[in-house]
Amino acid sequence: MNQTIETIKNRRSVRNYLPEQVKNDEMKIILEAAVYAPTGHNDQPWHFTVIQNPELINEISRGAKEAMGKTGEKWLENLAQNENYHIFHGAPTVVIVSGKKNATTPHADCSAAVENMLLAAESMNIGSCWIGFAAFYFTNPESLKKFDIPEENDVYFGVTLGYKAKENGKAPKRNRNVVTYFK
Repeated sequence: MNQTIETIKNRRSVRNYLPEQVKNDEMKIILEAAVYAPTGHNDQPWHFTVIQNPELINEISRGAKEAMGKTGEKWLENLAQNENYHIFHGAPTVVIVSGKKNATTPHADCSAAVENMLLAAESMNIGSCWIGFAAFYFTNPESLKKFDIPEENDVYFGVTLGYKAKENGKAPKRNRNVVTYFK
């Protein structure tokens, strides 16, 4: 099977990491994959903030949970109240993905960049997980300033990265009746 297709099929969201930090050369490859994602009108609206400081990662998790607890959404409030829940699952590296508000399709562009990061990480047997909850912390303008997020950007996602504490499990069954052809 084609290696790219095999990587796509093998990738899983990892929520259990070894404490060892991702190597710098591997991070460079993952981030390079991100900037090669397609974008509307070639805007390339993204910005990547790499955080490898455990105290800062914990601060973002706490702040996100605090904001989640004020949403009025019961399931988010329940997660926020769970003292054992950490939005980044103990990952040693977190990448915050933001995009320029005035770009043509920043949300889609940043999504494509995240997927490239996830696949690049899997190709090197590095675990990853796409974390939407990270954006809750950055609804506070002071948080944006603290982490040098460009002021013309919105934070869309976080990505956790780290060496896997266990091998990927089997893929869940996929829905197959999701394509319609017209020829």
